[in-house]
Formats: sequence, structure tokens, C-alpha cells
Amino acid sequence: MYVLKPGIKQDAVKRWALPDRIFFGHGACHILAGVYLDRFPDSGFSAMWVKPRSGFSGNHIFVTDGRIAFDYHGYSVLERLLKHHERVWTSQFDGWSYDLVPVDFRLLDSAELNARNMRGPDQYQGDAINRTRRFLMQIDHERQKEKVKALL
Repeated sequence: MYVLKPGIKQDAVKRWALPDRIFFGHGACHILAGVYLDRFPDSGFSAMWVKPRSGFSGNHIFVTDGRIAFDYHGYSVLERLLKHHERVWTSQFDGWSYDLVPVDFRLLDSAELNARNMRGPDQYQGDAINRTRRFLMQIDHERQKEKVKALL
């Protein structure tokens, strides 16, 4: 796991300068999920929220079809993604736990995101939507999904 130096998430310029995977893995995962769903509306995927229980950090939003998940790592087996996320956070915080919640809000709407302590796409240093589109275009989605399906 990549650990950010203190203050980077609070510094708009430094946050924006992070490499894509780190940017999406440390605070912009909801933007990635929202743009993914806009780009692939017929994929059969929907957004899920790893919502830490009260008093803990560790939010994560990703998309899944119930077996395969997609986030900043790329495609993976859903259970493996959840175990990885849990392993990372429980290693840092005793008692860390979460609820897995279907996303029932618009992932690219700043007001709805702000109500959940998340930044909207217009609240980043640059154009987060276009950055996300470029990131998604670099991925061979069908090939990656087929590789993960072979693991099921």
C-alpha cells in the first residue's frame, strides 16, 4: 500500500500532481467509479461503498457486477478486493470494520458528494473528469475482465 506524506491530501496542487493510480486510490475513487459508470452504462456494474464504521477512515468506492470489481487497481475478483482493503486498514487501526453499501447517490454531483465528506469533480486542481477519462482509455477493459473471469 502506498502511504501519502502528511498534508498532501489537503494541498490541492500536490494532490493533483500525484500519479493517477495514487490519485484515484487516495481520495478520488468515487470520481473513477462515476466516470466508469458514465462510460460503460450497459456494463452490468454498479457502485459500492466500503463505508468504515464510526470513528474510522478508509472509505472506498468501486464498481462491481457482484463477482468482478474495478477500481484504481484495475479489474479484480470482488472478494479479493474487499479482503485486500480490509487487510490494509485493520493493519493500521485496531477494530477497523466497514459496511458494504450500494451507492444511492450521484457520484459526480458535488453537493451529494460533499454531504458525504467527499470532493466533487469540480473541487480538484484540474479537470478530474477528463483526467479520469484518459485513465480509463489506457486500459484494455475486455482483456482485463477476461483474465479475472478465468480466476473465478
